[in-house]
Amino acid sequence: MNLDELNSEIVVCVRCPRLVEWRERVAREKRAAFSDQEYWGRPVPGFGDPYARILIVGLAPAAHGGNRTGRIFTGDRSGDFLFQALHRCGLSNQATSVSRDDGLRLQGVYVGAVNRCCPPGNRPTPRERDNCLPYLAREISLLRRLRVIVTLGAFAWDGVLLALASHGHPTPRPKPAFGHAAELTVGPYRLLGSFHPSQQNTFTGKLTEKMLEQVFRRASTLAGSGGLPSNSRRAATWR
Repeated sequence: MNLDELNSEIVVCVRCPRLVEWRERVAREKRAAFSDQEYWGRPVPGFGDPYARILIVGLAPAAHGGNRTGRIFTGDRSGDFLFQALHRCGLSNQATSVSRDDGLRLQGVYVGAVNRCCPPGNRPTPRERDNCLPYLAREISLLRRLRVIVTLGAFAWDGVLLALASHGHPTPRPKPAFGHAAELTVGPYRLLGSFHPSQQNTFTGKLTEKMLEQVFRRASTLAGSGGLPSNSRRAATWR
């Protein structure tokens, strides 16, 4: 199996009835600002460079972001903050992510999430998390050059630890607590924690541009990533 095959499986998933009902209801009812747009309304796959050394993991697609556009962290304020930081670090060719066909390319980076459907209140249940975790675990195994995993928020930190445990890389005991700029080695991977780029964090100053940029520069150093060269190949993006 390759990443495209995995993503084709992800987008037709119906394992969680509550999330299926919610994502489809949001896609039907829409937000007024996007009333003229067709929503994706399905599980959202990962995207980026298939040769990535860095994996960025979020919580889940936003109801009117990824659930609308079909690409994780695309079309919402969190994504704006995230991709601006990646661009400043030379890990993307542009600072914006507005649609699946906007020309965005990532170099050395792949972006995914613990849950692939938008949950009500941004809160998946433990069972919904566990239903979706095998996708993240398989994503990790298919990113064969992966060295560093950046987790955006405590939910992603815990989800990644569970996914790695399923690969035979148990969580150290006592369990390391999540924190911004926290670092942890699990098996062959280095985990970095970052506060999630939600408006709740960015508008209050809990997460600043400099703080997120420092995490990505640290990830690049650990992964041996050299940024985006001018003649970089086109990164694979599932459509």
